[in-house]
Amino acid sequence: MNIINVVILAAGKGTRMNSDKPKVLHALAGKAMVQHVVDCAQKLDPQQICVVYGHGGEAVPKNLKPSNATYVIQEPQLGTGHAVQQAMPYLGDEGRTLVLYGDVPLIQHATLHQMQQAGSGLTLLTVNMDNPAGYGRIVRDEQGDVSRIVEEKDATEAQREIREVNTGILLAPTPYLKTWLACLRTNNTQGEYYLTDIVGMAVEQGIPVHTVQPTHEWEIHGVNSKSQLAVLERTWQQVEAQRLLVQGVTLADPARLDVRGSLVCGRDVEIDVGCIFEGEVTLGSNVQIGAYCIVKNATIADGTQIAPYSHIDSSIVGADCRIGPYARLRPGTKLHAEVHVGNFVEIKNSEIAYSSKANHLSYIGDATIGSRVNIGAGTITCNYDGANKFRTVIEDDVFVGSDTQLVAPVTVARGTTIGAGSTITRDTPAGELTLSRAKQVTINGWQRPVKKVKSQ
Repeated sequence: MNIINVVILAAGKGTRMNSDKPKVLHALAGKAMVQHVVDCAQKLDPQQICVVYGHGGEAVPKNLKPSNATYVIQEPQLGTGHAVQQAMPYLGDEGRTLVLYGDVPLIQHATLHQMQQAGSGLTLLTVNMDNPAGYGRIVRDEQGDVSRIVEEKDATEAQREIREVNTGILLAPTPYLKTWLACLRTNNTQGEYYLTDIVGMAVEQGIPVHTVQPTHEWEIHGVNSKSQLAVLERTWQQVEAQRLLVQGVTLADPARLDVRGSLVCGRDVEIDVGCIFEGEVTLGSNVQIGAYCIVKNATIADGTQIAPYSHIDSSIVGADCRIGPYARLRPGTKLHAEVHVGNFVEIKNSEIAYSSKANHLSYIGDATIGSRVNIGAGTITCNYDGANKFRTVIEDDVFVGSDTQLVAPVTVARGTTIGAGSTITRDTPAGELTLSRAKQVTINGWQRPVKKVKSQ
């Protein structure tokens, strides 16, 4: 019984989303809702994952990973039972099948593992709700055993008072599931094939029906509108903030934090308000992140301080660096220890070695910069000729004066000093002063233009 298949139902149109995008592709915490479900399912090491899609054409399979999942279209959409029927030809006859939903994105692995441990037979994920409106009710017999599930539209007044509801998530022996699905009928108010009807079939056959409840109610919340998506987004961000607080991270305001991926922190990390972390981010110990920074797919080593409004994307930042404010590190940036990158400095696809600094208003692209280098304000590497990129090499202990243009490919040798306002087009000799300036002149009698007065 260790074999498990996963069927993910993702065919809904999501009319209330008021969007041309399939509902399950709307993002929560930085990735599509259905991708959250696929990623959770992957942790179960399933034999097969089958995603049943419908509205939106091929958009769902095109936007999901892994590509080795099986994608099956449901056309027309005739209910949840009909949707699961579409997946059955692609599943083997052994083991058990878990049914999940692409618009219930926050289901957790621990809950699914608990379902696996509940015993043989049919296992339902249920939850007790103060307001069960909209959910199918779990009907139990006098012994407290599950007898059936009644959808709200088909429920009596007494049944609607039941607080235990069906989440739709279930785990069933695959051979039984195939048999039960073949027996579904549409004799209900919706004229659809209800997946929940298999519960009554299991009871009739004497198959044990177990129930498991999630640790957190938010795990089973579905999304049918943008407002529900927004509420669930903030719920998840509160969960992430609490996780970080428990680990010892200092958050200036837990309500103003967005983690859209994975954030791993060392000890004594401090994060100010309004920060966004995307993709895979690792912060070392004693890292400080200033207000309104965006950090994506980056590693920041111990003791580094990121000043407010800085953007860091696909970069590696060494220990004890000082970045920002208003700095931008673009993909391919690697900073060694004690590097300073100041305000309005942009770095792309470049490596900067120990204790070098670019403190003001510079662009460094496609460059290799040595240790103890000073990049003066307004310096740029001219790395692009309109068709191809070229590299600039600046060796150790170079001083680059302000407003310098380094036209790649070029090498600035160790210990060079470049005078301010220079355009460097050839390699420089080591340890020398190099500069290129036109002769300064004064034009006697020249006058500034005067703004013309517009005629009435």
